Amino acid sequence: MRVSQLAALLFVLGISPTVIYRQLPIQKPSQPSEPAQSSTRKDEQEQDKSQIVSVDTTDVVLHLTVTDGNGKFISKLTAEDFEVLEDRVPQHVLSLSSYELPFAAAILLDTSGSMDSKMSLARAACTGFVEGIRDGDVFAIYGFGGTKVKLLQDFTEVRDAGFALWDEDARGMTPLYDGIVEASQALGKRGERRKAILLVSDGADTQSKATFEKALRQAMAFDISIYCVDLTDPTLNRTNAANPGGEAMKNFSLKTGGRFFRTPGGAALKSAFIDTVQELRNQYTLIYEPLNEKRDGKWRSIEVRPRRLNVNVRTRQGYFAKK
Repeated sequence: MRVSQLAALLFVLGISPTVIYRQLPIQKPSQPSEPAQSSTRKDEQEQDKSQIVSVDTTDVVLHLTVTDGNGKFISKLTAEDFEVLEDRVPQHVLSLSSYELPFAAAILLDTSGSMDSKMSLARAACTGFVEGIRDGDVFAIYGFGGTKVKLLQDFTEVRDAGFALWDEDARGMTPLYDGIVEASQALGKRGERRKAILLVSDGADTQSKATFEKALRQAMAFDISIYCVDLTDPTLNRTNAANPGGEAMKNFSLKTGGRFFRTPGGAALKSAFIDTVQELRNQYTLIYEPLNEKRDGKWRSIEVRPRRLNVNVRTRQGYFAKK
């Protein structure tokens, strides 16, 4: 059996593309099972960590958010319900699964000076996200402001942001791209299949050593979806003034398959965080074997088309081929 086919089968079991767990293969995806008790899940996760072996594969992994015309999640779909195109060429889908699996998320909070009047609102919304995670999900909190990216809370399952958010003051410039690079590298070391960055900012990058492309490449290298909350002054949108920060965040979300929330405030901001948690719980994972086997580091565009009417699919727009 080819490595790519073996890796595809193992993904149905909830395995990261870079690890293999010693489990019996399952040929067909099944319906989501009831969550196990937290103590049992922790024991299984600890056992899995001691059974990790690396594997190199060129298979492409996509996390699909599938909704109907009313925005409700659609379940019980199969691989035959989707057509995948890479650079406009149809591809062979290896598997589709819809298991409810734990996710790892990094909250990336802008703590630059311009956020001073918005910090209380942002902190409250971040706290709501943390309280909404389930057993097995993990999160970390990073702040970026001045010239540094600071780890405020390392990855944990404890549903409490504690003083990590409330002790941080807004000051200095905005090293946004550096924040995405650091959060991506930390998430890349995790074993969870579903990974996300929740970025909360009100402006353009003004300080990073990294470029937009480097930050994007880092996130996509680890199959990370970026969800961006744009807290830019809403008057910019009404006057059609330039908003480079908002445009950069929108591009991050579109290219990685996340979502872009434009200038929400109050209840809308809290709702954006809650929607993100629910989305990460209701995604499909699709794996296909690309026909283009060149390792040239170039961009490959991806389009996933539903074969059913009134079905909407959102996923990342492409990937950078390996070198």
